[in-house]
Amino acid sequence: QIDPKDYTFSGLKDETVGRLPGKVAGQQFVIQDCENCSIYIFDHSATITIDDCVNCQIFLGPIKGSVFFRDCKDCKCVVACQQFRTRDCRKLEVFLCCATQPIIESSTSMKFGCFQYYYPELALQFKDAGLSIFNNTWSNIHDFTPVSGENNWGLLPENAVVQDYVPLPSSEELKAVRISTDATRSIIPITRGQRQKSSDESCLAVFFAGDYTTANARKLIDEMIGKGFQLVQTKEVSMKAEDAHRVFQQCASEFIPLLDKGPVVALEFNGDGAVEGCRSTINDVFSGTKVFVSESKASASQDVDNFYNFADMQMGM
Repeated sequence: QIDPKDYTFSGLKDETVGRLPGKVAGQQFVIQDCENCSIYIFDHSATITIDDCVNCQIFLGPIKGSVFFRDCKDCKCVVACQQFRTRDCRKLEVFLCCATQPIIESSTSMKFGCFQYYYPELALQFKDAGLSIFNNTWSNIHDFTPVSGENNWGLLPENAVVQDYVPLPSSEELKAVRISTDATRSIIPITRGQRQKSSDESCLAVFFAGDYTTANARKLIDEMIGKGFQLVQTKEVSMKAEDAHRVFQQCASEFIPLLDKGPVVALEFNGDGAVEGCRSTINDVFSGTKVFVSESKASASQDVDNFYNFADMQMGM
């Protein structure tokens, strides 16, 4: 028998509390009426509601469904979820991984950055919550109640460091979790999202499903960032033959047989020379792996548009 009290933090003040990996195990969780607290859920959950919290620092591991903040203010959060919503909130600063378009309503002074966090159990928790580390629309915010002439949300500084917002837990119990907030170790690839691109040259790379798809995608990201390029966006999505024709155009036929194995992982890199940089890296590092890469600077922006227009329709954005 599940006791809801085990899945609730309510009425706390000036406390550090949390749940260790394995302790929530996909249940719903409720956080309410907390003030000046540090709250850490180092596990996956079904849904989380956060009501009437003030001046709290909150970490929420992968949430299979939705996280809903209501009537909260002055909170700093790290959150991974399928759906993100706020209502009647003020001054939330959120490092976010969200599979669908995040929605704010009647909320002001909201700031968003890309989720960045690591501890050893996190990758499996993403899987258990049915979330892909490559599906993250953190910066594509929909404001349900826009006010003309005002902007209710913006982006955190590009060099924002998670630990400055949500420090590592200080309690003995929670210190057992082996956390790293080093951006290069983040379980989620850190993307530029809607930030201004530095160059008018982008490149699309698409990996097909197999045993090493995630590892290969991460390796290419590391190599490209090491060469000074920027990762704009990532996406994991299933494709059918007709989608391949639309996205891969004349080379579709060589990739169609690979689509039955599972979803593809697509990466958009940006920077002068991105196409050449990406093509040479793939030749050097992934010689035996079939990867779609933009042919030329001229075709690359069309590739990016073709893929992400298709993907957005798939994801029902």
